[in-house]
Amino acid sequence: MQNYEGLQNIGQGTYGTVYRATDKRTNQLVALKVIKLDDEDEGVPSSALREICLLKQLKHPNVVLLKDVIHSDQKLTLVFECCEQDLKKYFDQNNGNIPNSQVRYLFQQLLRGLSYCHQHNVLHRDLKPHNLLISGNGMLLKLADFGLARAFGIPVRCFSAEVVTLWYRPPDVLFGAKLYDTSIDMWSAGCIFAEIANGGRPLFPGSDVEDQLKRIFRLLGTPNESEWPAVTTLPDYIPIPPMLPSMSLVKAVPNLNSFGIDLLTSILVCNPSKRMDAQTALTHPYFTNIS
Repeated sequence: MQNYEGLQNIGQGTYGTVYRATDKRTNQLVALKVIKLDDEDEGVPSSALREICLLKQLKHPNVVLLKDVIHSDQKLTLVFECCEQDLKKYFDQNNGNIPNSQVRYLFQQLLRGLSYCHQHNVLHRDLKPHNLLISGNGMLLKLADFGLARAFGIPVRCFSAEVVTLWYRPPDVLFGAKLYDTSIDMWSAGCIFAEIANGGRPLFPGSDVEDQLKRIFRLLGTPNESEWPAVTTLPDYIPIPPMLPSMSLVKAVPNLNSFGIDLLTSILVCNPSKRMDAQTALTHPYFTNIS
């Protein structure tokens, strides 16, 4: 830690305190995630080891760069490149006014980072505005905070259903699904897409699991077995009265053009097997037909 000075507390990550500091060797700003190792028997938390192992594999302009790892007796410090702010603070800074061209550009970068992760068999599992970092006056977006991320293989293993912040959690995980794939991240990405287009207003700000499901189904309709086979067999399935969409996505996200609505409709699909993947989304006309 002797190489870093001017530590300033800038927030909490999933499993540690985050500081901004200056690398004395390069005079560059860095972000330090400091994880206290309280229990000597436990050693380094598995979540921290997971983040280290995954981030060491990932080198992409839209994924935060892990520059160094410092391990002392009482703490583990992850040294990341420093970004100016997260997406939530970017929303606040812009007072809800984000130009359509910037909405497109930010979401494209999110998808590029996500596509890269998925191609390298990494699920993020906790995408939300707080975990997306912004720099260059809003010109560069990077995926960050991989504390809940998992490497996945084929066949897909049973993972924990206790993932993804509630507002960005897909219906299959809300119903307790433990077998899932990259579609879990795509639902979160779709929610964030709508939120960016709405200038920071969340699409599904539920108060609990049941309220979250009802908010989703009010907008998208309640899925049935013909649309989503075996949905009723999911571990935490709760019968919710059939709802017809009470509002269209056009009204819920009024700033998106027809291409944007079509893309969002292809991502926010209750049946995870029908959700568009990141690589396909990047080829959508929304990104090529500029209007």
